[in-house]
Amino acid sequence: MRTIVKGKNLEVSDRVRRYAEKRLRRLERFLDDRTDAIVELSQEQHRSTDDSHLVEVTLVIDGQTLRGHAAAASHQAGIDTVIDKIERQAVDHKEKPRLRARPVEEKEILRRLADGTAERARDSRIVKTKRFAMEPMFEEDAIAQLEDLGHAFFVFVNAENEHVNVLYRRNDGRYGLIEPVLGGGYTAGRGERSNGGR
Repeated sequence: MRTIVKGKNLEVSDRVRRYAEKRLRRLERFLDDRTDAIVELSQEQHRSTDDSHLVEVTLVIDGQTLRGHAAAASHQAGIDTVIDKIERQAVDHKEKPRLRARPVEEKEILRRLADGTAERARDSRIVKTKRFAMEPMFEEDAIAQLEDLGHAFFVFVNAENEHVNVLYRRNDGRYGLIEPVLGGGYTAGRGERSNGGR
């Protein structure tokens, strides 16, 4: 495994670089010598001192990209947190059986999204655009990423069919999956096909 430690608008000290490299050695049992582990460190002045040091780790295991983020009082503390997250993802990737996502209720989630934004339609405008590379992943890996990031939804390329999907957390704590279909038609999701469309 090759470890790349870099700073985003900051100079990384040798002490922090050595610390990151040492902590990443915990993951070597999951990786081969062709794998790059990239650690990116940054600092945000407007955050509180408890979470002003940002750490992002990206690595690839068996063609699957794993990412972890943390904000902490120091880069070393952030590295510790991220390594723990990435290690859990790597263990899950290697050992857990392939899980299936819960039944999907596309119409309901789209209706709720539409209802929630209709009132703000007059003031709505795009204020930020994010672009990121998307590696195909299986649904259970997307669930792990959603949990790791703490977001309400996660956009990914499904490795089973190479289509863009949206994974989201439902109000009941389970997960839903939106599988876009081009052409404007509505297609019953997995859960609806199995229970007669309800």
